Amino acid sequence: MYKYLFGPVPSRRLGMSLGVDLVPRKVCSLDCVYCEVGKTTKLTLERKEYIPFDRVAKELTHYFENNQDPDYITFSGSGEPTLNSRIGDLLRFIKQEKPEIPIAVLTNGTLLFDPKLRDELQLADVVLPSLDAATNTVFNKINRPVSGFGIDKYLQGLIEFGKEFSGKIWLEIFILPEYNMKQLELEKLKGAILKIKPDSIQLNTLDRPGTVADLHSASGEELEEIVRVWNLENIEIISPAVQRKNLSAYRSDAEATILETISRRPCTIEDLMGILGLHINEINKYLDVLEEENKITAIRQQRGIFYQAK
Repeated sequence: MYKYLFGPVPSRRLGMSLGVDLVPRKVCSLDCVYCEVGKTTKLTLERKEYIPFDRVAKELTHYFENNQDPDYITFSGSGEPTLNSRIGDLLRFIKQEKPEIPIAVLTNGTLLFDPKLRDELQLADVVLPSLDAATNTVFNKINRPVSGFGIDKYLQGLIEFGKEFSGKIWLEIFILPEYNMKQLELEKLKGAILKIKPDSIQLNTLDRPGTVADLHSASGEELEEIVRVWNLENIEIISPAVQRKNLSAYRSDAEATILETISRRPCTIEDLMGILGLHINEINKYLDVLEEENKITAIRQQRGIFYQAK
């Protein structure tokens, strides 16, 4: 059992993706209202070696020696991976050990104002930053950043990274009707996208409950309207979760175990992590599919969000 690696996780965009977790749960620079990992417990912009390089490298070496190569190695997990000051060293280590495996970095993009980090990420093949707002008012409302961090610094970091990065940039934008769907915000978001110049723009919306109650997802029609209004060639809507079942990385035994567990009693994600020994990102992928298939339902209670079989 690995402590810092998880998966491979079924991903529509990255196929069979081996996850690498570089920060404890949940250390992040944002406390997004929609986050499926949960509320941020340490809100910070401080970069340090939250999880030691040697421990992660040891697990990667063991994985490489005992498993088939995944389609991607993906830095993501329990918080913001670029907060780990050794991410550049780990990128270099993987490229030395397994140069044929592409590396993806899932990031909220807040630390890209740092030239040192932008340089470290040059070894990645794909970087998937997020951008949900283009004004301070909406940024503070939907992403709830660390104190003192504003939208101008955020956007400038993304723009500079777009100029410097030699790999692919897939920009994800999370749409919530009550937060960032007003005409002015959408116009400013399009303006920011044109400056960042990503290779792909990916629209997403809520699958399951976030950290704030009573959030509503955007409908397919609303997302299609944004695509029409923006009129950008490289834009797509993230496909439904159920399509993950067609990926080779999707394990029917994991799905069955989760369903059997919550059929006996409702469980939170934390409960499922403890019972099944799976990483939160793995469990989230399967919960997305089970909800899409209308096999489970989520109920918010005092101790958190509980999942139960229908």
